[in-house]
Amino acid sequence: MSRTAYVSTYPPRRCGIATFTADLSLAAGSREIVALHRPTSDHEPYPAEVHHRIRRDNQPEYGTIAHTLGDCVDVVSIQHEYGIWGGEDGSYVLDFVRALRVASVATLHTVLRQPTQAQVDVVTGLISRVSATVVMSHAAADLLTSAYGVDPHAVEVIPHGVPNVPLVDAETIKPGLDLEGRQVILSFGLLGPGKGYEQVLEALPAVVAAHPSVCYVIAGATDPTLLEREGDVYRESLERRVAELKLGKHVRFHNRFMGRVELLRWLEAADVFVTPYRDQDKLVSGTLAYAMGAGRAIVSTPYAYASEALGGDCGVLVPTGDADAWAGALIALLSDDARRSDIGRRAYEKSRDMVWSNVAEEYRSLFARVAGERARPARATTLAGVGA
Repeated sequence: MSRTAYVSTYPPRRCGIATFTADLSLAAGSREIVALHRPTSDHEPYPAEVHHRIRRDNQPEYGTIAHTLGDCVDVVSIQHEYGIWGGEDGSYVLDFVRALRVASVATLHTVLRQPTQAQVDVVTGLISRVSATVVMSHAAADLLTSAYGVDPHAVEVIPHGVPNVPLVDAETIKPGLDLEGRQVILSFGLLGPGKGYEQVLEALPAVVAAHPSVCYVIAGATDPTLLEREGDVYRESLERRVAELKLGKHVRFHNRFMGRVELLRWLEAADVFVTPYRDQDKLVSGTLAYAMGAGRAIVSTPYAYASEALGGDCGVLVPTGDADAWAGALIALLSDDARRSDIGRRAYEKSRDMVWSNVAEEYRSLFARVAGERARPARATTLAGVGA
C-alpha cells in the first residue's frame, strides 16, 4: 500500500470536499492529511491524522509543506476546487505541485464549462504537473478535452463514493424522526441560492392538494462561506416563501450540518429525494450520489451529473423552473408505490460500484501505479551505475 498524503479541506471544516476527503482517506488507508486552513478558522481542532496545515493565503507554506512530504509519503492526493486554494483562482496549487518531489494525483471537484483564461491556466498547469488526474463523471472528462484541450488519455473517471448501506423501507425509519404517517420529500446539503429549492416550494401546493400528508424536509446548514459573507439570506427567503404559500405544516427546516449517521437516517426516511439545482453544468453532486446509494427515488433538474447518473430509468428529470413539471413528477411518484420502489432499487443497484470500498480500491490502484512509475526510472539509473 502506497503511503499517501491527502491535501484538502478537512473536518471539522464544513464543506463537501472535506467530507469527501475524510471518507476517501479512511477507506483507502495509509493516510496523512494536509489541511487547507481558512484564515478565520485558526482555532478549529483537527483530528490526529492531520499532520500538516497550510494557511490558505500564506503562499510560502505551499512550497514548504510540499517539499516536506517527499520525506514521508509515496504519493500525494490533491483535491482541487478553485475556492479552497489560495491565490487568484486558487493559483497557489501550482506553487504546491512545483515543489513536490513525489508522485501526485489531482481529483477535480469542479470543471467549469466557461472558464476564464486564468482558470484554464490553473487547471491545465495542475494537470500538466501531476502524475494523473481524476474526475467523477464522463461529462467532466469530455469537458476537459473540449474546453481545456486536455489529452483524454490523461484523465481517469472514478465515481464519487457512497456509504455501503442496506436498502431499507422508509416507513421503518420515519417514526424516529417524527415523520410517521407523512410522505417525505427530502433535500440535503449546504444551503445556497444555486440549490434551487424554491422550485420545489412553488410546486408544493399542487402536491399537497393531491397528497395532504406530504412533508418537504430541507436539511442542512447554510454554507459557512456564504454565511460569513451575507448571512442566512437564502434560508430566510425560503422561510418567507413557505409562509406566503401557507405551507408551514408541510415544510420542515433541519438547520444543522449532519454527520454520516444522521444524514443516512434522513435519507432512509425519504420517499423521494430532490436535487433542483439551477446550474445545468454541474458535473458532480455528492448529495445525489448518496441518495442513489440509499436507494431513494430521485427527481432532479437535468444538470450534467444528474443526466449521466440517473440514466437507465434510475430517476426522473424535470426542466429547471417549471413548477408544473415538478408538481407532476412528484405527484406521480408519490401516487405509485411500485414505480417509486423500482426507480429507487435501480438507483441502488447502479450505485454499487460507487460504494467507498470499491472507489477506494480504484484510488489505491492508481496511487500504486503512479508511485511505481515515478520510482522506476530512479531505480534503473542506480542499477546501471552499480553495474558499470
